[in-house]
Amino acid sequence: MADTVLYEVSDGLATITLNRPEAMNALNIETKVALRDAVRSAAADEAVRAVLLTAAGERAFCVGQDLKEHIGLLSADWESGSGQTMSTVREHYNPIVRALAGARKPVVAAVNGVAAGAGFGFALAADYRIVADTASFNTSFAGVALTADSGISWTLPRVVGPGRATDLLLFPRTVKAQEAYELGIANRVVPAAELRAEAEKVARALAEGPTVAYAALKESVAFALTHSLDEALEKEDELQSRAGSSEDHAIAVRAFVEKETPRYLGR
Repeated sequence: MADTVLYEVSDGLATITLNRPEAMNALNIETKVALRDAVRSAAADEAVRAVLLTAAGERAFCVGQDLKEHIGLLSADWESGSGQTMSTVREHYNPIVRALAGARKPVVAAVNGVAAGAGFGFALAADYRIVADTASFNTSFAGVALTADSGISWTLPRVVGPGRATDLLLFPRTVKAQEAYELGIANRVVPAAELRAEAEKVARALAEGPTVAYAALKESVAFALTHSLDEALEKEDELQSRAGSSEDHAIAVRAFVEKETPRYLGR
């Protein structure tokens, strides 16, 4: 795996770190491939019970597409007529977002700086966002004459509402940490110096939690957003049966009765 993305698993927590701080963690092809592979690995690994997505450096979480590389690829496309450059959405961005959002385990994003374009989209694909007080968000797409990608047309309206999402997409601007919290983009804002420690604390707590229940909660919320109340009730019944038959549920009930702290197994 390329060193533009670092991947580490420790005690059930997979930490994925974008590692191009000199380029504000912009997404060149090497980085996109490495990030896609890392996220897929974390999602598929049964030993991984939570994922922490973060980035190196202090200035940026991820500013989206590496435009310096992009312009060179576009020039080659114009000369050849191949149109291959924009296949990155299908080949890289979509698989990354599907793996983050669809992982059957909690995903925490620790946003340490600017999250723009696809960087914003990847943060929104996580289940929980802890944001440095110096961080900011920007959709960016319209500013370079592009439409939304990285799932942001689906995630952003569900977080801030369709009216605000349309405004942020049509008129890209910097959304600072406090406003991001007020809009629901950030779940928690912390001092920049405390971000990594706080994010690891939250992610490790989730990694030690009832993984089957967490997966069911993710599935339940995603399902209910696009289905009727009756369909959501049926889905809750299905998922509660699954969670109720897990070893972790038995452990939790026993610990409650015996007034002990449960030690979950993630199954």
